[in-house]
Amino acid sequence: MHPFSFSKVSSTREALNAGRRGGRYIAGGTTLVDLMRETVERPETLVDISGLPLREVTVTERGGLRIGALVTMAEAAAHRKVRTLYPVVSRALELSASAQLRNMATIGGNIMQRTRCTYFRDVTAACNKREPGSGCAAREGFNRSHAILGTSDACVATHPSDVAVAFAALEARVRLLGPDGEHTVPFVDFLLKPGNTPNREQALSKGELITSVEIPALPRPLKSGYLKVRDRQSYEFALTSAAAALHVRGGVIREAKVAAGGVGTVPWKLPAVEEALVGERPSDRLWAEAAGHAADGARPLQHNHFKVELLQRTVERQLRIVGDSK
Repeated sequence: MHPFSFSKVSSTREALNAGRRGGRYIAGGTTLVDLMRETVERPETLVDISGLPLREVTVTERGGLRIGALVTMAEAAAHRKVRTLYPVVSRALELSASAQLRNMATIGGNIMQRTRCTYFRDVTAACNKREPGSGCAAREGFNRSHAILGTSDACVATHPSDVAVAFAALEARVRLLGPDGEHTVPFVDFLLKPGNTPNREQALSKGELITSVEIPALPRPLKSGYLKVRDRQSYEFALTSAAAALHVRGGVIREAKVAAGGVGTVPWKLPAVEEALVGERPSDRLWAEAAGHAADGARPLQHNHFKVELLQRTVERQLRIVGDSK
């Protein structure tokens, strides 16, 4: 670990001033500290924001939900409103990491976490995300766990967050506070595909601070859930995952929100699946036909061709679970 300076702030103004000067924000630290130990991250200054008043979960005026950036994963998963209004969010959080990490890690930190690509974390390997222009060792290396959607010649690493998949499906927005004021960014635009600049991962300007994630009000009744497929059942990242929310009225699907994880360089929204569902009556045939679009545009690598079919099956199973629930 390289030497760094450390300061703790008690107001958003102090935080923004420190961020403007190049300080890196830290709260739970469950990702950043690990990366610093591995010398993948080498910040010169850490700014502890854990004392800021960003720890509330509130219902918005229109009936959506606002989750403060410093709400821990465990707190958000257990919150009555989260569990009642958006079970897909609580389930995604419960299937993430370990209980100890969920008690420390925050919502803001979770969506900011960096990839679990082994080549990114190995400072001796070529990685454009860590060192732009050095190459991507994963493309020709062992890439079983890597992305099949949203990839580029520069990077094929997957985004590791589970709850980010739920946020993408629900079309959440990220609220940011910076030197120029406050604004919101659609979640699907907040996390950036690698393109030719995989080292730039979020739509954040220097010194900007995440204050909350806002989930819009959706029609009721809304059935939702999250399914995660992985090599083992505990403390493991997804090979594939699916977040789905369906509004069914009069026996017809009026609205569908679906996204996938474990397969994309960012949480992957599935508009073709959604379009195949809306206006149709729930049935096993419909789930299978809609899920057939889940891997549209996939570009599998040498070792992860299996993810194409596994993704389709994961989405189909989750649609059936949500669509058939009473």
